[in-house]
Amino acid sequence: MVEDSNHDYSQAVRALEGCGVSVRADKVRSLTPGVWSRLARLPLGRKMMMALGLAGLSIGVILIALGLGSAIKTESRISPAVVDLGDEDAYLHLLNRRPSVTATPPPGPPLPDSGYRMVIGKIGVDAPVDVYGLDENNVPEVPLGSDAAEVVAWYNFSARPGTGSNAVFAGHVTWNGKAVFYDLQTLQPGDVIELVGAEGTRLTYVVSTNFAVDPNDPDSLQVMQPTSTDVITLITCGGTFFESDDPVAGGDYTLRVIVRAELDKIAASPGVGAGQLDTRFTRST
Repeated sequence: MVEDSNHDYSQAVRALEGCGVSVRADKVRSLTPGVWSRLARLPLGRKMMMALGLAGLSIGVILIALGLGSAIKTESRISPAVVDLGDEDAYLHLLNRRPSVTATPPPGPPLPDSGYRMVIGKIGVDAPVDVYGLDENNVPEVPLGSDAAEVVAWYNFSARPGTGSNAVFAGHVTWNGKAVFYDLQTLQPGDVIELVGAEGTRLTYVVSTNFAVDPNDPDSLQVMQPTSTDVITLITCGGTFFESDDPVAGGDYTLRVIVRAELDKIAASPGVGAGQLDTRFTRST
């Protein structure tokens, strides 16, 4: 009987190994001799089915073991070190960010702050430009005195013309009669405004829009804000005149006329080359 059992055991092992199942001797021998005898007498097809079943069971056990190992490993994972991202070096290293590059400085102003003229051929303007700022109440100053009707104010809290942003100008519509911007409201898109330096430098702007705002509307101040393109903004009074207790003007207008123009080109002064264009400022079409 022992010999028969050993013979049945050997046949069962060979059958399982022939189907690709690794059999551990110590585990297989723990089965009773009667079980091995029955396994040996099964048809070959049945043996193969059983072998495949055992193989699937083995794979399932292995996957479960891997999953449990992964879960245990995840739960015991050590937290990364806490880093202060306010530290610029650590911030740049961890996030792989490049240090900020200093922006290219704006081009130097092609004109001085004053001593140049504004020329608007369509409405007959050829006026000197002077520098103005804010008064003690943070209100933009306007030209006063005997020549107030003839002067255009450039506000020093705005950009210098030709430096890439919004240069803001103002002038009276009336001052003891007609003043420098009396006909400003008649300008239309496409009209030309020039700023001409004493040495011949000429900045040419093309009108893009003409509109009016209510000076009591806080949003109207946006016309003085910086821009991402090189423009000039011209401001004067408009609408209806009404009397007030203003000791200087004796009244005010209900609206403000706003003309916005975009830089088209810069012609250098004769010292650099008459008629030479600085393409950095050439307006795209």
